[in-house]
Amino acid sequence: MLGRKITLSLFILLFTSPLAFCQTEALKGVVNNLAFYRQQKDLKYLTNAKKQVDSLIKTKKDSSNVPKSVFRAVVYSSILYTDSLNKIGLPANSLDQISTLLDHLAGGYSVYKYQVELDFSKRCLANVYIRNGAAALKDKKYPDALVAFQKAQHFVPRYRRINGYIAYTNNKLGNLPDAAKYYSILLNTDTLQSEDVIAASNVYKALKDTAKALQIVQKARKVLPNDDALLYEQTNIYHNKRDYKDLEPLLPQLMALNPTNAELTFMAANCYDHLNEYDRAESTYLQAIEQRNRYYDAVFNLGLLYFKGYTHQDKDKQKNIGRAIQWFEKANTILPNNLQCLQLLQWAYLKTRNEDQLNRINDKLKQLTN
Repeated sequence: MLGRKITLSLFILLFTSPLAFCQTEALKGVVNNLAFYRQQKDLKYLTNAKKQVDSLIKTKKDSSNVPKSVFRAVVYSSILYTDSLNKIGLPANSLDQISTLLDHLAGGYSVYKYQVELDFSKRCLANVYIRNGAAALKDKKYPDALVAFQKAQHFVPRYRRINGYIAYTNNKLGNLPDAAKYYSILLNTDTLQSEDVIAASNVYKALKDTAKALQIVQKARKVLPNDDALLYEQTNIYHNKRDYKDLEPLLPQLMALNPTNAELTFMAANCYDHLNEYDRAESTYLQAIEQRNRYYDAVFNLGLLYFKGYTHQDKDKQKNIGRAIQWFEKANTILPNNLQCLQLLQWAYLKTRNEDQLNRINDKLKQLTN
């Protein structure tokens, strides 16, 4: 998916605006062929433009001629961008040569007349490098991809999406601080995409900076308040931090989006449980079990909820210990060798003085621990 975004994101900017290039009489044919290509999308016009511009550069003096060099860059960068299969047959080093030529031209004081042409060529080359970077990503050649994206950014430094490509590639290379830096640049705008925010959040979590991860998600949710993916991400951060107080207000919206999702229902029940909201926790654990009958964590936690009620409440002690045993036994049928569940059953049967069941559990514990 990322590769597709990379190959499409910038290309639409090219050949969509008028080619209002400066031209001398000698360069008129070159400019006309570029215009014909724009109208008819036939490579023969780019081939003709190449032949004409090549015919104008024969000597060292021609090579230092600014207008001729500028239009050589325009023609070759157009071909590099358009002719991805190289049907015209440019030499293999053409991309490097034209990149060097553009850098050389950009440093000249007399090139200000040709800013439109230079910007056009830079956008063309940036697209080529982005395309190369996307291909390298597909082949998992991450160092090559990083170099390509950095070269693209060199030519179009104001194009913000490239920061995302560089960040993504650095992440793949394990360069997490650099990935975080470029994601921060990318996200420093009101034009956000949730996948970028979540990718950045994951990088900061990998850097053990959960506070920063949460900060960027919270900021993004102010811009994209109805984005489900960002809601999930914020919820997961709170849950993993065991910040149940801040998690609780998000639960109604989350569960409304996924009313039959047992994992989310269990997370909500666990949150209410930790906040000592006994009745809400009980009903929500039961809801999770209804959604998935053999859901061990929900079954065990419900037993534990009743068990805590037995140990901390004076009333309904016998009812709570009976319920705890019921759900621990159900949990034991799901995971028969879980030591924690067996030990709680052992304790419960000890308290209820049920020797037959206590002996059964003791025997099983001996088998597992010997």
